[in-house]
Amino acid sequence: MDLPFVVATLTRRGLLTPGRPIRVASQLNALRTWGWSLAGELRQAAARDPGRPAVLDEHGTELTYQELLDRAERLARALRAALGVQAGDRIGVLCRNHHGLIETIVAATLLGVDAVLVNTGLSAAQLATVAEEQRLRVLVHDDEFAELVLGLPAELHRVDERAHAELIAGALPGELRPPERDGRIIVLTSGTTGSPKGARRPTPNGFGPLVSIIDRIPLHTRDTVMIAAPIFHTWGFAALQVSFALRATIVLHRRFDPTATLAALSTHGCDALFAVPVMLQRLLEVPPPDPRPALKVVAVSGSALPGGLAPAFMDAYGDVLYNLYGSTEVSWASIAGPADLREAPTTAGRPPHGTRLEILDDSGEPVPGGRVGRIFVGNEMLFEGYTSGATRETHDGLLDTGDLGRVNTDGLLFVDGRADDMIVSGGENVFPSEVEDLLARLPQVREAAVIGVPDPEYGQRLAAFLALHPGETLDPEAVREYVRHYLARFSVPRDVVFVKYLPRNATGKVLTRELRRYFG
Repeated sequence: MDLPFVVATLTRRGLLTPGRPIRVASQLNALRTWGWSLAGELRQAAARDPGRPAVLDEHGTELTYQELLDRAERLARALRAALGVQAGDRIGVLCRNHHGLIETIVAATLLGVDAVLVNTGLSAAQLATVAEEQRLRVLVHDDEFAELVLGLPAELHRVDERAHAELIAGALPGELRPPERDGRIIVLTSGTTGSPKGARRPTPNGFGPLVSIIDRIPLHTRDTVMIAAPIFHTWGFAALQVSFALRATIVLHRRFDPTATLAALSTHGCDALFAVPVMLQRLLEVPPPDPRPALKVVAVSGSALPGGLAPAFMDAYGDVLYNLYGSTEVSWASIAGPADLREAPTTAGRPPHGTRLEILDDSGEPVPGGRVGRIFVGNEMLFEGYTSGATRETHDGLLDTGDLGRVNTDGLLFVDGRADDMIVSGGENVFPSEVEDLLARLPQVREAAVIGVPDPEYGQRLAAFLALHPGETLDPEAVREYVRHYLARFSVPRDVVFVKYLPRNATGKVLTRELRRYFG
């Protein structure tokens, strides 16, 4: 990434503002010594702004950057001394959003240990599989998951919240030095269709990844940022990385509640909110506070934006919405800003600086503009492969996202869905997202999902699942006629199923395997 662009972006976002020379020198030395891992980012923030609030939670707990670093270092020393954890080991982190989760991840990186971020929505069987496949040495977990971990092997050290606090309180003094190997962050894929896979995230090697994001999403140094997206997910973890780099004050709640979130945004004067799209839907369903939160940025990722959500949210909270399209494997691919979303509410935007994006056919050749193809992406933060040893297809340094999409004449990317979610009905290709977006525009519909189910005549047929607003009703044939009016006949769902709500995982993605159970 070219130096003038980096300098200009860092200047615009306040990261090159002069400070006390001794603190600036200490900040730069922290990055030089510890690198750009989460531990290095926390050290540089504590060196520059030691007394600035780093984390606030719903219980009124406040930790400064120096206090957060001290706790993480004590935990690292205790894990090494009491449990024998050393560089190269792996520890699992089964926690919701709170300071203990952050302390554990930082402690792991201080020791050169891989931190496996465990999805809080896993079943006991899935958790046991993860523990075995990832060869976990220790599992740090919230108390609410005590029953979930009972069936894990006895040799796996389990650290609940009380034990976590005792490790920090009882840590012996000592010095931590940069480990011989970098600890990796291992993010589990969403697991909506089966057992999750572990994806190794690379450690940034400079300002490039940060600059790519904050050039397009106008976050500034010392902002107050609420991270509602789960930190065990790539998007929530990215929000944490960016927040540390900006020396932001981070607001965390263990569980997302729309009313509590709006109250916290106002109480803490939050400048930014990191969320997943379904959270925005929930925010629109509760009365907003008066005055409304003075947000400058609402950044979402993790799943597609339903057709009418972007304009509805911006009508309510202002043109502050930014949609990042990416994945655990490619990090980011494109970003849509408010103007993009006003023009085309379902767009994924444009690639940020330093990112290559190509739409290729099955033979790896570029497809004509406007045609649907496979989305391939290249940037500085492509994943390093799955922990199983598997990887993804590449072409000329670009990684397959597994998604299908197209780029229009204005250069905007549109994602049509997962390649393996495409429905072939009677020889015709149907993208569920197109039908879902149409159904979501019905005023009675709260949320919609469309899947393919087996059909003896057509191979597959479309089934639509609709969750309605309270008190609303719809006739299945009226739904089919509505779709028939706007789309081709093969896009009309033969089955229309009304449900109370759509089953989703912790990051807001619809669990299609749960919907298929309706059809045996």
